[in-house]
Amino acid sequence: MKNILGDLSGIKRTVIEELTQLYDHTIPPYLIFTPELVQTIAKISSAINREIVVYISRRGEIKSISIGDFSSATLENLEGRKAARRLSGLRCIHTHPSGNSELSLADISALKNNRYDAIIALGVNNGDVIHSSMGFITDYKQDEYIVDTIGPIPLEELMSINFVSLVQYIEKNLSNIDQTTVVQDSEKAVLVGVELPNSWNIEDSLQELVQLTETAGAEIVGQLWQKRDKPDTAYFIGRGKLQDISLLIQQTQANMVIFDDELTPAQQRNLQEQLNVKVIDRTALILDIFAQRARSHEGKLQVELAQLRYRLPRLTGQGLVLSRLGGGIGTRGPGETKLEVDRRRIRARINEIDNEINSMKKRRDLQRDNRSNAQLPVIALVGYTNAGKSTLLNSLTNAQVLAEDKLFATLDPTTRRININGHDAVISDTVGFIQKLPHQLIAAFRATLEEVIHADILLHVIDISHPKYQEQMAAVYEVLRQLKVESTTTIEVFNKCDKPGITPGLLDRCLRKNDSVAISALHLTGIDELYARITRLLLSELTSVKLLIPYENNAIVNQLYQIGKVVSIEYDPAGIFINAYIPNDRIKQFDKWISH
Repeated sequence: MKNILGDLSGIKRTVIEELTQLYDHTIPPYLIFTPELVQTIAKISSAINREIVVYISRRGEIKSISIGDFSSATLENLEGRKAARRLSGLRCIHTHPSGNSELSLADISALKNNRYDAIIALGVNNGDVIHSSMGFITDYKQDEYIVDTIGPIPLEELMSINFVSLVQYIEKNLSNIDQTTVVQDSEKAVLVGVELPNSWNIEDSLQELVQLTETAGAEIVGQLWQKRDKPDTAYFIGRGKLQDISLLIQQTQANMVIFDDELTPAQQRNLQEQLNVKVIDRTALILDIFAQRARSHEGKLQVELAQLRYRLPRLTGQGLVLSRLGGGIGTRGPGETKLEVDRRRIRARINEIDNEINSMKKRRDLQRDNRSNAQLPVIALVGYTNAGKSTLLNSLTNAQVLAEDKLFATLDPTTRRININGHDAVISDTVGFIQKLPHQLIAAFRATLEEVIHADILLHVIDISHPKYQEQMAAVYEVLRQLKVESTTTIEVFNKCDKPGITPGLLDRCLRKNDSVAISALHLTGIDELYARITRLLLSELTSVKLLIPYENNAIVNQLYQIGKVVSIEYDPAGIFINAYIPNDRIKQFDKWISH
């Protein structure tokens, strides 16, 4: 189906129909374009004051037409040839309503990244083409395509070029590329940070951003940072630093800029318009990693919910492709734009996911009630990402959860029953925390984090080998404060204590705190001490009693098994002698049977 893509808001139906008719237009193979095609898009581009982008195959077929800035009016599902020695088989013709036909950096970058046969810019004014320019690849040297440009020149000169001969000349040059040459389509990222008052040290924060970026699979080609009292309202960074970023993008051929802080929708939009590359922030990067890591149905739903809540205020009419999940009679008004439709679909999907997660929450509540009725204490593992929580869970329960030396290696919650020195309990792993943890994630993962909220004991796993372990601890406690569980009994578990390079005396200083223990979850060092600490806390909630239960009250024995821990039981003519641990808040109901 031949559609007009891009930003169609405010475009009259007659204009869309006129552009759609161009799909029936065929260009002779030796021509770059025909006068009829150029005249039509030049007239419409001037009338609507927007760029029009046309993609043409070597057979002269028009494959796609888009409206909007070239950075947003891109190809949709058009696959060209990807071999390093071959071009894509498509040429791109687009208008510049400003009248300036010179190729921009974005044009050149798109030519290289997509390996177009050529890219042509038409400078239009009052419906006429003033000048034209063309760029094409001529060679490949030092891991980069070499581009030659023609123009600005009159349109007639450009039309006189035999396009078939030009493509043959280009591909003959490219055929000399070494067989071992591989053109990487990986994302090349420039990282940008801003040091604000009372924030993390910028170098440490950027180093963590490096880890996040590498975890997401992008290649880092440059870093920049700036010290400011407060973020710039328009660009987050200063305008001078913005020029430095633009220059670095040109030098490194980067196709992405990642900011270390969350950007407002307006800031993100302004930056993309200025830099002509994809701009994302730390939140979007973490969400992308979560999307890669989620395995369970619940985990995927929670990530999708966080992504949709993040994207909703950032929709700019470029179109978020979602299947229609709602609508129908009575829901669509006249003049509803594509942007409004996209927003409505996202809101409908958010409601749908919310309902499904709430259903999961009810099942979790039921499971939690069953554990509560069985008087099973709940232990929750919390900690900074990559601190070793999953490794510890595997060591304690043989859960076989994925444990890697990566940020956010596991996302899906895991709950296991465990016996600690004769005491049954439930232990749950939770998603790792991180500094500047997106609030969308805290909201989306509320069902998972409720395991923390209802826990009797928290095991705060800390990577003692990390140079910034104290800052990581502070970040975890900040999240616990947001969850309002900072008062829950907590054992600080200093993990990776056997790693080389730990400062002498550091462990001794850390272990001066009450309820702290040093372990190696990987090598099981210190696990017995951890068990002892947990047991002591579990017993602090219980009272050891000796009971003499008359046989006629033998139902009391069943209650003891349900709410406490029976250590021993003996049957005597005088009654049933029981040694047991009973929760402190239930001791009174057994007073009359306590044997002193």
